[in-house]
Amino acid sequence: MKKHRLTRFFFYWTLVFLFFITFGCARYEVKNINSTGRQIICFGNSITAGSGVSQNQAYPFVLSELLEFPVINAGQSGDTSSDGLRRLERDVLAYQPRLVIIEFGGNDFLIRLPLSQTINNVQIMTQAIQAKGAMVAIADVSCGIIMENYRKGYKRLARQTQAIFIPNLLKGIITNPSLKSDPLHPNAQGHRIIAERIYQAVRPYLKR
Repeated sequence: MKKHRLTRFFFYWTLVFLFFITFGCARYEVKNINSTGRQIICFGNSITAGSGVSQNQAYPFVLSELLEFPVINAGQSGDTSSDGLRRLERDVLAYQPRLVIIEFGGNDFLIRLPLSQTINNVQIMTQAIQAKGAMVAIADVSCGIIMENYRKGYKRLARQTQAIFIPNLLKGIITNPSLKSDPLHPNAQGHRIIAERIYQAVRPYLKR
């Protein structure tokens, strides 16, 4: 009887494992994978703008070096996702983007903008960019349990809209004083780490 129960136990967990491998880790196709746009744009707040570092140390510039492709820095310090939505046409859609990396949420969290509004704003941005024929990458700036709901919401949104999801952009940076220029912003070394994380996430979709 014990042997029979043990066999059933292993059979059950084998099925669970196979289900996870097949469905839990399944990748989804990114929308506009064959985009013919001309620009890669980093669109966000002070993290993107490079507060505390020079322009050639901010992650969009470092990313352009890694990709060997021009990257526009459309970051604006202090911006919430609502602010980003207001300047979307002027700073992003007008430039015939091929890929737009969206990085918003930190200021929304600080001013306690409802999470549902942030997600809705990012969804509107994503769909407007995709309607122009460009790919979108949604960057997660949560840190551990801080802004954990943002991470979960962005991940769901990325899957629903067929956008690239870049998790843990600030992991190991926001808690490490040696990687920051002030309590909230990365220094040059921190920006290089961010650029490398984004590079690894988007490179497969730019090689096609």
